[in-house]
Amino acid sequence: MFHKISMHVVNMNVSHSHIRTRKTWKPNIQRVRAVVDGATKKVNVCTRCLRSNKITRA
Repeated sequence: MFHKISMHVVNMNVSHSHIRTRKTWKPNIQRVRAVVDGATKKVNVCTRCLRSNKITRA
């Protein structure tokens, strides 16, 4: 499929006093109209897939 909704990166923010808090990076998901199997559908797509032309926009 086109979207990577469940994939995110987890790491730690470290302050100057070395207090560590959890930081997550989530993908930038956009709802766009795309051609899927010859038909136009609205799908959730990450912007990396849009930029790399993995889908054809309607």
